[in-house]
Amino acid sequence: MFEQTARSRVNGFLRAEGRTVVNGNGEEIILTGWGLGNWLLPEGYMWLTHHGRFDRPHRIEAVIRELAGADYAERFWTSFRERYITREDIRLMAELGYNSVRIPFGWRVLMEEGPGLHWKEEGFALLDRCLDWCEEFGLYAFLDLHGAPGGQTGANIDDCVDDVPRLYTDEDSWTKAIGLWKELARRYRDRWIVGGYDLLNEPVRPGLMPDYHPHYYVQRLVEFYEEVIPAIRAIDSRHMLSVEGHHWATDPAIFFKRYDDNMVVHFHRYACMPGIEAYRTYLEVSERLNQPLWLGETGENRTEWFAAMYPLAVSLGIGFNLWPWKKMQCDNSPLSILKPDGWDELLAYAAGGPHPGFERARKSLDSFLDLLAAERCTTNPAVTAAVFRRPGCRVRGTDFDQLPGKGVSFSGRRPEGNLYGFRCDTGMGIVPLSAEPWRKEFFFDSGWDRLVLELTEGEFAAYTFTSVGEGSSLTVDLECPAGAALTLHQEERELLRTSLPVGEAPIVSVKAELVAAAETVIRLSVRSGRIRLHAISLH
Repeated sequence: MFEQTARSRVNGFLRAEGRTVVNGNGEEIILTGWGLGNWLLPEGYMWLTHHGRFDRPHRIEAVIRELAGADYAERFWTSFRERYITREDIRLMAELGYNSVRIPFGWRVLMEEGPGLHWKEEGFALLDRCLDWCEEFGLYAFLDLHGAPGGQTGANIDDCVDDVPRLYTDEDSWTKAIGLWKELARRYRDRWIVGGYDLLNEPVRPGLMPDYHPHYYVQRLVEFYEEVIPAIRAIDSRHMLSVEGHHWATDPAIFFKRYDDNMVVHFHRYACMPGIEAYRTYLEVSERLNQPLWLGETGENRTEWFAAMYPLAVSLGIGFNLWPWKKMQCDNSPLSILKPDGWDELLAYAAGGPHPGFERARKSLDSFLDLLAAERCTTNPAVTAAVFRRPGCRVRGTDFDQLPGKGVSFSGRRPEGNLYGFRCDTGMGIVPLSAEPWRKEFFFDSGWDRLVLELTEGEFAAYTFTSVGEGSSLTVDLECPAGAALTLHQEERELLRTSLPVGEAPIVSVKAELVAAAETVIRLSVRSGRIRLHAISLH
């Protein structure tokens, strides 16, 4: 299943061939990687704040000028962009087994503000250097216009001025965006390490009502694609294009036609139930248009959610790119930046608190710059272990493999399904997560982690794992309400045959040693009785 994700397949220009992406040799490749969020388009939450005065690049820049002075701020941003992503980040990403990277950027990094089209060579130099590293370590790089002139979304993520996507209303913004893509095509048309051009990130947010009906913006989005794609193709006929729908790239309404023969249908998924239902709508689009899918931005969740979403994507032939590669004080990105001394004072000032003083602010910002390097970050190995289901991951019982021809890997004898909801303290059965911290509700899920898989006599579930080494083992956590007889198989090899009495403890753990394998399937079968399967952990 994971063979198509190998970095050995990073070779030559990518192209869409039917519903698959193939490399220069015509081999199918399933994209796996991370987005370099915060590097060329900062977002406030990655600096540990959600305050509106510090939520997008031009506002963050203004606060840093106020805190440390204009001269210092200019030097700060030059150093920030030099240090945030370095050769070591790209080397580490490749070492972890990913085959691609998405490079989001704001237009002001590459273009001068004001009338006309004027390029910033220092911005292009940053892209060129990153592409050189990608070439050195074998990662396809996708160029992502994350913040278009005027803003394509109407939110902090596109660095717009007033939460209106002025790309669609202001002629100068439109002209600049078309011109920028023409310049990118001119500069990179011969570089095969560029996997593709991601034309607009998350265009047209929901809730745009004040001056225009939201359908106006969606129609203008279609018109933008209809104009920018021929403009690119007049210069570059080889690179694959990545096209996103509106509503945070989740609504497929614009995909009523093929915009180009060599493109992927790009969609985003956050905070959804991590099962086949997360992909079904987009699979229908892919089948109708006969074009491949790319889950181009996703993540910001528990590692167990990762272990559910991404192996499933691979089994469906869908590439993915998680978000983001690093941020401050986190456990769900591969790298976590340590918080500098005095940082809370800086964020408090942005939220209306007292100025900490120029000297103290500069000292904290200097410390921040020193902590950006990959070597100074805390690593979170559980993240990649979950993404690829390697030793160190935990897979919930409900996240079994899809079984070709049947849809699910349990026996399917009960049409109502085998999911069993925990009864919560409220006595209401399956209930949403608490809404008190809004991030918990948004970034995580609504009840998925309260589900277990119930299996009865004659039923089974299968789970794929990778990179199983000598001495690896697994632990199965389950409930056995009335006694049961179980069998564990690794492929066709029986690992364990056991009978479990009615347990006094609510959860029983069953352990087994594994045989080394690059990729393997574990199958748990119930010979008699009934169990509620919580999770399988690979060690």
